[in-house]
Amino acid sequence: MSHNNSEIVTAFVREFDVPRPDAEKLGTYFTDDAVYHNIPMAPVLGRAAIQKVLGGMGATMLSAGWEVKHQLASGDVVMNERVDRFKMGAKDVSVRVVGVFELHDGKITAWRDYFDVAEFQNQMK
Repeated sequence: MSHNNSEIVTAFVREFDVPRPDAEKLGTYFTDDAVYHNIPMAPVLGRAAIQKVLGGMGATMLSAGWEVKHQLASGDVVMNERVDRFKMGAKDVSVRVVGVFELHDGKITAWRDYFDVAEFQNQMK
């Protein structure tokens, strides 16, 4: 069975077009042993833990959509440059991100996001 990894990542990113993405649905994109790592923070190991983290985001922030500027795919690796937008209380926050996704058989096995924490924190002042 052939999988278009770029389309899978695009569909995953589109899940964040709603204020409270469905954590259960997000979990379906990952393998059981997947790793999610916001590089400035500790990695999250396993689909259940990833689901919990993504589902818990709604307690502190609402998604305001993620804009993909560029996306490249080569084999089982998809990389994108994005602007992730959130609403935190009365504040609109946007963060420039580079995401690296590794996939196997149509599921995400690893997701790493690289961003500047200071850029995020400065918007919270």
